[in-house]
Amino acid sequence: MHVMTLTAKAEATRRTILDTGHRLVLGRGFTGLGLQEILKESGVPKGSFYHYFPSKEAFGCALLADYVETYAARLEELTEGGGTGKDRLMRYWHAWMSDPSRPDGRGWGEECLVVKLGAEVADLSDDMRRVLSNGVERVTGRLAAMIGEARADGSLPPGAEAAGLAQVLYQMWLGAALLARLSRDKGPMRHALGATERLLLCEPEDLSGKGHRP
Repeated sequence: MHVMTLTAKAEATRRTILDTGHRLVLGRGFTGLGLQEILKESGVPKGSFYHYFPSKEAFGCALLADYVETYAARLEELTEGGGTGKDRLMRYWHAWMSDPSRPDGRGWGEECLVVKLGAEVADLSDDMRRVLSNGVERVTGRLAAMIGEARADGSLPPGAEAAGLAQVLYQMWLGAALLARLSRDKGPMRHALGATERLLLCEPEDLSGKGHRP
């Protein structure tokens, strides 16, 4: 595949378009976002847009690819600090509710493009679907490795196969983030956090919300 080599100025322009698009897509979705709105908000003429992205679908693929790479980098940065394997893994789930690097308290769940666009792009564009699907596989693979690391250092007990458990946890958090958007309340993610701890520690699930009693 041909890779475009850009000058610093051109790369800055492309970055502005992607950052603007990301912000607008979080609010409007992809289908409901018009090209004119992207151009107006980014201050980029139509000709410049098409220089970087030959179509709106190509822009969507680039936007999602950029999101996947940024997300992976943020995940590594968040979890590379000290503490046990379990500590590092739980930092990720806590960040879904509140990103420690953000003063406004917004969490990753509120800005998750898998939650926002997953169903939409699955029907809209196979190329965009593949970019997002590959990104999800990358994240769940990293989570599975982190579960293995936590078990190796003794901070988590042996349990279900790590890859399958990572997928179940990620799916649960996607659902919780979606319900949190619907209710405008982080309650579903708080419940997901409790369930995550119990699953990782191999404790019985308590659906009453009152906690586990021995």
